[in-house]
This record gives sequence, C-alpha cells and structure tokens, in this order.
Amino acid sequence: MARNIEIRDAHFPGRAVIDSYGNGGFRFADMSHRGSLICLPSGIYGWDLSEGDALTVDAFARILAEAGDVEFLLVGTGKDIRPLPAPLKAALRAKGISSDPMGTGAAVRTYNIMLGEQRPVAAAFIAV
Repeated sequence: MARNIEIRDAHFPGRAVIDSYGNGGFRFADMSHRGSLICLPSGIYGWDLSEGDALTVDAFARILAEAGDVEFLLVGTGKDIRPLPAPLKAALRAKGISSDPMGTGAAVRTYNIMLGEQRPVAAAFIAV
C-alpha cells in the first residue's frame, strides 16, 4: 500500500526568539533550521534565499502579504550589510513597512529585542 507523503514548506506556527545562528542555519523553539528564514506574526517560514541572491520584491512576497500586521522589517543580509534595492524599498513603503537592512547577526539581536518588546516586527534572515 503506497502512502501519500505530503512535503510542506518549513513552517513554525508562532513567534519565537532566535536562540542562535551560524553554520548555515538558525536555532529557535528547541528546533534547528538549515537555510534562511522569514519571521512573521503568522509564524516562522523557511526562505529560499542565499547570501548574494538578489533582494527582489518577489522574494519578499510573503512579508508584503502580511503587511497589515507588520510595521518594521529587519533584513539580515548575510555577513555584510547590503542596501535594499529601490523597487523593494518602495514596495515595502507602499504597504506601510519601514525596513532596515543589516548583517544577519545584528538583525537577529535586534529582532529578539523588538519581539520581547511586543513590537509589530518581522524579519528576513539570510543564513550565514
């Protein structure tokens, strides 16, 4: 008898601080995730983006879709800070989201603080 196995995108249904990062992934909520992450009020999602990939509006579609619950977006751009391209900044601004790019380590630390303060924050972390 064949089983139908459903493979879903990585998703943690809730908010959680990021306990650690590095070695290509993150630890949170007593779990580990290899690869990049998007952290939203609806949960934490695996993100198919690597250091050096283009920061496009399409890559941030999930964040833009939840714009009503997010006022601040921290973007961990990898080991080094990279500016957000003008079309992406404009798309975020049009949805009322302030964005702040920084290295992934700084973004994780800032996210944890803002989450603890119960601020309307989201984050996009590129794994380092």
